[in-house]
Amino acid sequence: MLYMIYSTDVENSLDKRLAIRPAHLARLEKLKEEGRLFTAGPLPAIDSENPGTAGFTGSLVVAEFDSFESAQHFADTDPYLAAGVYQQSVVKPFKRVF
Repeated sequence: MLYMIYSTDVENSLDKRLAIRPAHLARLEKLKEEGRLFTAGPLPAIDSENPGTAGFTGSLVVAEFDSFESAQHFADTDPYLAAGVYQQSVVKPFKRVF
């Protein structure tokens, strides 16, 4: 089943985000290689694809997992969470319609 992981950043997290980004992306790349990643990306803090120093307010991942528990575990072990970039992550089942 697909699950949505919506994560919110702490304020002023851009430097931490950039420092740990390779580890964060490596996990997403693995999901992509396994054919389980539907979409993923950051949420710009301003109305721009390249927000510069304004940074980001969080991230969204939609991916296939065996269970809610495995999706929650993926969210709970994200390097951004461990590094203090994310304030929290919310996991919910996602039904693709379009």
